[in-house]
Amino acid sequence: MSIHLSGSVAYDRIMTFPGHFEDHLLPEKLHSLNVCFLIDHIEEKRGGTAGNIAYTLALLKEKPCIYTCVGRDFTGYDRALEALGISLAGIRRLEESLTACAYIITDKKGNQITGFSPAAMNTPCDPALYPKCAAGDWALVGPGNVEDMRALPALYRDTRTPYIFDPGQQVPALTPEALLEGFSGAALLIGNDYEIELIGTMTGLTRAQMLERVGCLITTLGGEGSEVARRDWDAPRRIAPISVPRVADPTGAGDSYRGGLLKALHAGLDMETAARMGTVCASFCVEQYGTQEHSFSRESFVKRYEAAFGPFPALSW
Repeated sequence: MSIHLSGSVAYDRIMTFPGHFEDHLLPEKLHSLNVCFLIDHIEEKRGGTAGNIAYTLALLKEKPCIYTCVGRDFTGYDRALEALGISLAGIRRLEESLTACAYIITDKKGNQITGFSPAAMNTPCDPALYPKCAAGDWALVGPGNVEDMRALPALYRDTRTPYIFDPGQQVPALTPEALLEGFSGAALLIGNDYEIELIGTMTGLTRAQMLERVGCLITTLGGEGSEVARRDWDAPRRIAPISVPRVADPTGAGDSYRGGLLKALHAGLDMETAARMGTVCASFCVEQYGTQEHSFSRESFVKRYEAAFGPFPALSW
């Protein structure tokens, strides 16, 4: 049984701004914006949605497969993923291009401004490298190449592979028809509050109407936790966040959440428990500067889970 991940693999240049963005924005001048934020810290880290989710899954002793396109500067990143047991057989490499890169500035409130260069990700993964799905597999279609985001949901539906549709930052790049096609029949649609609201605006669907097309809807709420909704529940259920001694950087917390979510669903656990697993993973991520810098043992994970949610489910790794 495998977990298939499509989406971005990128280098993140993570920067911190020791102030508040709002103090430097003049509402009456937003039509002619010219702003410089003086950052006090910058680091280059391995990132991208598929890479980040795969990293957390590896901490949970899973060996997922990644499907994306990268450039000539991928050497080094590839060795790090292979050392974790992550399959790169689905990754297409272009020597004439660079790997995608994100520039992320975070202010003191955790607000973020991101610039993203798709570079090699403008090219789809070779369909010949697409997953060969088997019974028991799970998949996630994350924000990546638009052609892949359109093609893979149909493949997963055809093979009856349960999948998560997670369009993320690529919501505006998809047409309303592509969004509907992407999450219709999915086991789960996930996004942050803004993304889910934007999907509703673009498709004309309320959240209740989205649930008529998808098995479950999860809305992540940053420091407020997440909300899980299912058609067969009377009301959505809130999953509280976990307080940690120090929040170093929120970047990548959502991807780490998805890693814990997939681990639990792949093991056959229910959606609410899966969301709690994701919450624990995210709590470890925010304690570190970077999206693939956190770590935990099974013992430390279980301890944090039980302190927040009660008895840990019957799950080994």
